[in-house]
Amino acid sequence: MDSSRLLRTSGAVIATAALLISGCALEDSAPSASAAARPRVQGDGRAWSDLPAVGAIGAGGSLAGPASTLAPLPRALPSALRPYYAQKLAWHACGATGFECATLTAPLDYDRPRAGDDIKLAVSRKKATGSGEHLGSLMVNPGGPGGSAIHYLQQYAGNGYPAAVRARYDLVGMDPRGVAASEPVTCLSDAEMDAYTQVDQTPDDATEIAELVEAYQKFADGCASRSGKLLAHVSTVDAARDMDVLRAALGDEKLAYVGASYGTFLGATYAGLFPSRVGRLVLDGALDPSLDAERINRDQTAGFQTAFTAFVQDCLKRKDCPLAPATNAAAAGDRLAALFKQLDAHPVQAGKRKLTESLATTGVISAMYDEAAWALLRKGLRDAENGDGALLLRLSDAYYERDGKGSYTNLMLANAAVNCLDLPPAFRNPNDVREALPDFRKASPVFGASLAWSSLTCGYWSVPATGRPHRIPARGAAPILVVGTTRDPATPYPWARSLASQLSSGRLLTYDGDGHTAYTRGSKCVDNAINNYLLTNTPPPADQKCS
Repeated sequence: MDSSRLLRTSGAVIATAALLISGCALEDSAPSASAAARPRVQGDGRAWSDLPAVGAIGAGGSLAGPASTLAPLPRALPSALRPYYAQKLAWHACGATGFECATLTAPLDYDRPRAGDDIKLAVSRKKATGSGEHLGSLMVNPGGPGGSAIHYLQQYAGNGYPAAVRARYDLVGMDPRGVAASEPVTCLSDAEMDAYTQVDQTPDDATEIAELVEAYQKFADGCASRSGKLLAHVSTVDAARDMDVLRAALGDEKLAYVGASYGTFLGATYAGLFPSRVGRLVLDGALDPSLDAERINRDQTAGFQTAFTAFVQDCLKRKDCPLAPATNAAAAGDRLAALFKQLDAHPVQAGKRKLTESLATTGVISAMYDEAAWALLRKGLRDAENGDGALLLRLSDAYYERDGKGSYTNLMLANAAVNCLDLPPAFRNPNDVREALPDFRKASPVFGASLAWSSLTCGYWSVPATGRPHRIPARGAAPILVVGTTRDPATPYPWARSLASQLSSGRLLTYDGDGHTAYTRGSKCVDNAINNYLLTNTPPPADQKCS
C-alpha cells in the first residue's frame, strides 16, 4: 500500500474479474458481476465571493474536535465562470463501438480563473440505447481517488450496467483532474514505481525505517517536480466543481450520478456544494467525510480484517485451503503472518521478478475486494508457500494497475495527490506511526503494521492540505441513495450509515454480504432497488436490507 488513505476503486473488482477470465480462473471462482462488459443556472442573489475561498471550505474542522460542515456554493454564477458553463462539447468516435469522446475546459483555480491556466478534462459517453423516455445523462465514477471513469465506462458500465438503465440514460464518464487522460499527475517512472512498491512497509529496525521514509520522500519530490502547480488543484472540491461544469455542458438541469468507493465522497461533495442541482445520486460503498485521515486508515484496516475473517471461514470449509490446519481466523492470521515474515527474509521467484513481503501483502488485500477472487487467493498462497509467487504478484499488479509490460497507470500517483490535498496527513513522522501501531494491530493483527506505516505517505507531501474533515448535510437536495455492504473491506459499513445520517435527504440501502460495493455484483435485491430509483426516482424504503 502506498497511499495516505487506502481507498481503492471498484475497478479492483473488475481487475479481479479480468484475472479470472484471462486464464487464472478456477472452477468455483466465477466473477459475481458481468465485466463486458445546458440550461441557465438560476441565481439566488448571493455573490460567490460571500463564501470563503474554495481551498478554505471545511477549514476550521479540528482533528481533535467536531468536524465542520461543508457549506453550499451560491447559486449565482460569477461572470468569470460563465464561459466554462456555456461551452459546447465537440463529440467524436473513440474507443469501442458506440462510445464517443470530447474535451471539457475547466479553470485550474476556480477562485482565480484565467484562460492561460485552463486545464483539459477527458470525457466519454455512450448514448442511450432505447426508444423510451430519455432521462438525460448518468455520470459514473469508479472511485480511487485516481480511478479512470472513462476506462470504467468503456470497459464495464457502458455494456455491463443493467439494460434498462442503459436504454434510458446517456452514460458519461469524465476522468477527474489529475487522473488518466485529464492532465494526469506524474511522479515516478515505471522502474521507480517497481522499486517503490517493493519497499518494506513493516520495517524491523532504524535502517529499514529510514529506507521507507526515503521512498516516501522520493515519491513526494517526484510529484512536486513533475506535476508542478497542478498538485495544489486536484482536490475533491475541485473535481466536484468540474462535474457541475460538465453537467451544464451536457445540457442537464440536475446531476444524475453513480459513484463507487471514493466516488461516493466525490458525489456527496457535489451534493454539499450544489444541493439544488442534485438529481438521482447513488453513492455505493460510502466514505464518511467527517473522519480524519488516521481514523479512516484505522477503520479501513479493521475492514480488511473483517474481510479476511470471512475469507478464512470460507477457506477452512474447502479441501484446498492453504491456511489449514488453522481452525479460526486468529490461527489463520498467524499462519499468513509467518508466510509474510518468510517472504520478508527470502522473496520467492515470480517469473522474472520476485514476490516480496510488501507485494504479497498487497496481493492478499487485492483479493479482499471481491469474494470471487478467494479461489485465486487460496491457490496464490499455496503456490507462494511452495516457492512460486507468480499468482500473488499478479493480484498485486492488478491492485496497482501494472500491466504485463511493466507500465503503470497513474492511479496510485493521483490517489496520493488527491488524498494528501483533501486531508491533513494521518502521520507526520515515524514516531507518530510507532505510537499508533498498537491501535492498528488491534484493528488487524494481519494487516495492521503494514497499513499503519503506509499511512505515512502524506507526511512528506510538498503541498499543504486544503481540506479538513467535515459533515455534508446537503440541505435541500433531492433524496440521495447511500449503499453499504456489511463486510466491505475498503469502505466499512459504518461509514455508509454515517454518511446517510449526515445527508439531510440520505436513504440507506444495506447489502448483507462480502466484497467492495454492491451494485451489479450479484444481488438482485440491490440491483432492483437502485434501478428503480434511477428509472422512476423512487428511493427504496428507509433502511431496506438486501442479501
